[in-house]
Amino acid sequence: MSVDHYENFPVASILMPKRLRKPVAAIYHFARAADDIADEGDIPNEERLRQLEELRADLRRIAFHEEAPRSPVVANLATQIAQHNLPMQPLYDLLDAFKQDVEKKRYEDFDDLLDYCRRSANPVGNLLLHLYDEATPVNIAYSDSICTALQIINFWQDVAKDYAIGRIYLPMDELATYSVTEEHIAQGKCNDAWRELMKFQVDRAREMMLSGKPLGTILTGRIGLEMRMIISGGLRILDKLENANYDMYRHRPVLKPLDWVIMLAKSAPY
Repeated sequence: MSVDHYENFPVASILMPKRLRKPVAAIYHFARAADDIADEGDIPNEERLRQLEELRADLRRIAFHEEAPRSPVVANLATQIAQHNLPMQPLYDLLDAFKQDVEKKRYEDFDDLLDYCRRSANPVGNLLLHLYDEATPVNIAYSDSICTALQIINFWQDVAKDYAIGRIYLPMDELATYSVTEEHIAQGKCNDAWRELMKFQVDRAREMMLSGKPLGTILTGRIGLEMRMIISGGLRILDKLENANYDMYRHRPVLKPLDWVIMLAKSAPY
């Protein structure tokens, strides 16, 4: 079971301790449901926002011990929140990000994009650290770097897919710096300017991912291996983007069986 933003990485996999599979699945089902509301189908934006607000109302019912949640996915999540004493704020943050996806289609600069990632990606890592009883400030900082890098990597995989639904996550000021326009994306144009822009983006995402790499050692056992696999997967996708000469329009990078073997080999304790 996966969320599209994490489609290349193990989620509730065989590596995950059995006791954590249900809460992890509940978190991802919640994120998946909210993401589908923001992205899927042809419903008007007003209806998308209304449905997201219904999920928020269900979270408030949990937080304030009011009536039972109306959504089955939130009711399932509520059981895990109670059993594992999970914080509520990361879940509110996720809904804020999905609401933003409905309302906002362009990002002025990288700080603007990071603010989105803070709410769209980082909450998942935060919740998982709470499940692992490893939610220290240092670990959360490492996790934020990894989760933001994963989100950004997914954006660079899916430039064309996101543009098809009206979104561009590449910062507008950086497009201008490299003399790239929206027409490059609309036409799938991979010229020297595009490659220079994407080399900058890939290099920065790799640096961000590597800055969170110590978390793979701090977390031990199967959880640590899971984290190292996630990091290896993100780095592998960046390598594939480079090897495709940054032409993700015609060569969208995905992880294949051989990649998983390579990732596992690279995921021995550092």
